[in-house]
Amino acid sequence: MAITSEIAGTTRDRVFRRVQLENLTSIFVDTGGLEFGKKQNIEADMQSQARIAIGEADLILFIVDGRQDPTIDDVQTANILRRQSKKIIFVANKIDHEKSSHNLLAWTELGFGEPISISVIHNLGINKLQKIILQHLQEDGWSKAEDYQEPTNSIKLAIIGRPNAGKSSLVNALVGAERVIVSEEAGTTRDAIDIDLHKDGQNYTLIDTAGLRRRGKIEKGIEKYSSFRTIDAIERSDVVCLILDYEVGIRAQDLHISSYILEANKGLILIVNKIDLMENKEIERNSIARLLKHRFDYLSWAPVLFVSAKNRKNLDHIFENAINIFHERKREIDPEALVDFLRDKFHKHQPPSAGRNRVVFYDLKQYPSVTPTFEYIVNNKDIIHFSYQRYLENEFREQFGFTGTSIRFFYKSIDPKLLRDSKPL
Repeated sequence: MAITSEIAGTTRDRVFRRVQLENLTSIFVDTGGLEFGKKQNIEADMQSQARIAIGEADLILFIVDGRQDPTIDDVQTANILRRQSKKIIFVANKIDHEKSSHNLLAWTELGFGEPISISVIHNLGINKLQKIILQHLQEDGWSKAEDYQEPTNSIKLAIIGRPNAGKSSLVNALVGAERVIVSEEAGTTRDAIDIDLHKDGQNYTLIDTAGLRRRGKIEKGIEKYSSFRTIDAIERSDVVCLILDYEVGIRAQDLHISSYILEANKGLILIVNKIDLMENKEIERNSIARLLKHRFDYLSWAPVLFVSAKNRKNLDHIFENAINIFHERKREIDPEALVDFLRDKFHKHQPPSAGRNRVVFYDLKQYPSVTPTFEYIVNNKDIIHFSYQRYLENEFREQFGFTGTSIRFFYKSIDPKLLRDSKPL
């Protein structure tokens, strides 16, 4: 669930994951490593995130590399943890065999006794550690009655965009807290971070993601895995917020990212961030709106919002649009209204013939799906020109709406066995 790497500092933000331990649901929080000395920018923010996790925790797992002797950082971390008046489980990782355990005695000098030996990579000692965790939680009074209940009808809102478009700043502004690290350095966010939020009677799950670059620009290793997590965030979302950076304008990469969202058939909000930098807001907004209409002509159904994460301006509009889009994606059209629509548009503008073959429509149906899905029944789907498909889609949106969400249209050739009993529209 968290990206792993031999590179120190891979984990930056706090990564939350709900875990079932027998009959008890717990929240595990992965943090960046604690280091000491003068830290700047991202490193300092990583330490801050780790300290917040320590302060919020009911139980702390102090993990060390059991193959090595204690370092100054280990000693100072131990000093911090001793002052917390919280239960500490001391764990030595990377004890892959007996020869790796010769340093364990040295670790007792930190004052937590001998650490529990585990090897994550070889899955050694994990069951024992789980039982110890469960025992501590139960001793503190946690029981099944205290189980967390997963929010129902939560709208999953993925925050997507290029590096440095202001995604993490926007997430912090929406949550109202410094939940994720913000930095001028591109690529700060690595994991996809899920954050549950309740606002105005509605549950949301905000998903902060790593910035997406062009495929050819994505480096191997951490960035590659980060990009996979971002694509996964799109797949499991209901609505995607594509963040556009006013300061740098619309780039080809923004168009490229939108193609991922289209392929996933998701709801979409185009969000222009950093409007606090605009000098003449009305003129510049109109100019950007025209540019978006031209560059994103294939997304004319997506609402456009102008926000400032820095000044927390217009943020409520994001939630309002997300709710509307969420319900639009679940909307069902009356079957008779679909047939009437197809009959009217067909007679208004008939499709061009393909040689001697003439297109004949028999029906239009809606199918249950997480994405609005409709199927045209025709005599021969292969002779319908794409321009006529575009005409039908535009007319469909004009009549039925579905603002903010993609729609899937399929064309199916009628079964020859049913042709005799079917009437063209």
